[in-house]
Amino acid sequence: MKQMPFSEKDLQRMMIPLFFEQLFVMLVGIADTLVVSHAGEAAVSGVSLVNQFNTIFIYLFTALASGGAVVISQYIGRKDSESAGRSASQLLMFGTVFSLLIVVLVLAGKNGMLRLLFGKVEDSVMDACVTYLKISAYSYPALAVYHSGAAVYRSLGKTNVTMYIAVLSNIMNVIGNVIGVFVLHAGVAGVAWPSLIARIFSAAAITVLCFRKKNEVVYTAGWIFKWDTDYLRRIWNFAIPNGVENGIFQFVKVALSSIAALFGTVQIAANGVAQSIWSLAALAGVAMGPAFITVIGQCMGNKDIEAADYYFTKLSKITLRLSSSWNLLILIFTPLFLRFYALEPQTKRLVIWLVLIHNVFNAVAFPFSGALSNGLRAAGDVKFTMYVSVISTIAGRLFLSYLLGIVLQMGVIGIALAMVSDWVIRAVVFIWRRKSGKWKAFEVV
Repeated sequence: MKQMPFSEKDLQRMMIPLFFEQLFVMLVGIADTLVVSHAGEAAVSGVSLVNQFNTIFIYLFTALASGGAVVISQYIGRKDSESAGRSASQLLMFGTVFSLLIVVLVLAGKNGMLRLLFGKVEDSVMDACVTYLKISAYSYPALAVYHSGAAVYRSLGKTNVTMYIAVLSNIMNVIGNVIGVFVLHAGVAGVAWPSLIARIFSAAAITVLCFRKKNEVVYTAGWIFKWDTDYLRRIWNFAIPNGVENGIFQFVKVALSSIAALFGTVQIAANGVAQSIWSLAALAGVAMGPAFITVIGQCMGNKDIEAADYYFTKLSKITLRLSSSWNLLILIFTPLFLRFYALEPQTKRLVIWLVLIHNVFNAVAFPFSGALSNGLRAAGDVKFTMYVSVISTIAGRLFLSYLLGIVLQMGVIGIALAMVSDWVIRAVVFIWRRKSGKWKAFEVV
């Protein structure tokens, strides 16, 4: 068998930091929530509501960066460092301009948008929303800049760099929140400013590193201040479908929250607690997504179809093993987690059932519906994955949630079954697509 471009150690050096970066960010998010809760109920509500709004833009910046990562990875595979650097520089330029435009629009219409979205909340909560949105909007350019730089380092396989930056910035955020809430008693502002500072640090750190000449791919000032439609179009070809897919997913997520709110206090509480555990359980599958983009992207850029096919199989097996082990571990520890929640016994039993449903299918279906789809995107098969994901999200997740949850009166159990049905549909289609070999015919660069 011929020598493959990525050894076992190469893959481990890439995957392990991705997993621990996601895990650390999630644990810090939990700590953040605990700190914010001491700023008062209005502050907690305001931060929670605005973060739902901010998530829309975070997904947009992530989609843009993912498009850039595919293009950069393929150029790296072709050993065309100059074009990779130009693409990275164009990604930084467009991400910055795009985010600044969003900042202007959000700040200009913040009061109207918040009233439209959350008009029924109390005045104290709305004041908290306005304050938090105004400060957090300033961080949009920093988020866009960070994700652009992170795309470069992940494309190079140097995921330990983004892990270290995430660790430092999140520690800064937690310490800042503690000072803002407990020392300065600044309320919502005491939570918002540390987040802004931490994001600026992340953006500055990754950008400085992306200018280091010893890297295979570097930013160049000349290309940062230049508009090149050819390079940008390659990025947009991936970013736009990803953005559409993520946008519809967020819309459906909000709709499902509205459906869950119909089922009474016990089910609402169980669903909320279960979702926090689900997020932790899904880490393994989510963390493997960027690894697929880097590895498959580089193989396809080098026109090494045999290697791409090999790593599709290898990475899928690794993701399946890792996801199964991690989901089993979280399921075992779920009763222990529930001891920290003041819930009625029937609510706890419902949480365990929800976690069981989620974790079984997250272990066996999500590796193919999530991580594998990133490999197809990296090969250039981005429109097909978008169409499948959008149709499956609406027809599978949304429609089945209504049918099972409301019509058949299964409540949040019905929503959970609809969610995993969405994963199964995607997994079956994406496995078929991968075996069909149609992804081999696309050209990205």
